[in-house]
Amino acid sequence: MTEQPRRAVAAYETYQEAERAVDHLSDQGFPVERVAIIGQNVRLVEQVVGRMDYGRAALHGAASGALPGALIGWLFGLFDWVDPLVSALLVALYGLVFGAIVGALFGLLLYALQGGRRDFASVRSMQPSRYDVVVDEAVADEAVRLLGGLHATGTGGRPART
Repeated sequence: MTEQPRRAVAAYETYQEAERAVDHLSDQGFPVERVAIIGQNVRLVEQVVGRMDYGRAALHGAASGALPGALIGWLFGLFDWVDPLVSALLVALYGLVFGAIVGALFGLLLYALQGGRRDFASVRSMQPSRYDVVVDEAVADEAVRLLGGLHATGTGGRPART
């Protein structure tokens, strides 16, 4: 299977604007399976959300261990042939507690092993500087025509530089 040559037909500053453009194409009956939204000039942004200490490390570890523990416990509880519902819920509760305890211990251990090198919690995200709407070359002119009416309504899009 060979990939079709594609052409950028519009560029937007936000993903919501690019999504609105594709939705507009869909509303006009355009074959949207021939459309892609591509983020350009992507950068990694790490937003610091708070200070990390032993208490928070244990809390984060407990939270990350509780759900897998509950799910594993629930699955094992389903194997009780006599009363699978009660058994599954009870073993899931035990799994939740056990998973939280083990997760908290691992969280503390990992935080202690870092030796104060990273005393903060953060969330990472990828942020493109713009979003290009690209379509297969065979239908690009039709997409440009259809998006022309959308640009006239002031959505902030601009024709892409080709």
